[in-house]
Amino acid sequence: MANRATLSTKFQISIPKEVRTAQHWQAGQEFVFIPKGAGVLLVPVPNAKDLAGIAKGAKTSDYRDRKDRF
Repeated sequence: MANRATLSTKFQISIPKEVRTAQHWQAGQEFVFIPKGAGVLLVPVPNAKDLAGIAKGAKTSDYRDRKDRF
């Protein structure tokens, strides 16, 4: 069965330890909530240092731009 949590009267939810451990989430980490149909996606906000070099080796020419959209 899936892990469950209950919304408190202060509108707080405790994330089950299994989920925190599996996702390597730490106290103080920031998240964004993305509405998705009848639910919500909980996505961690990446640190700027974790994004460094993410586009290394990307082609800078022959990429799709707004000119080819209608």
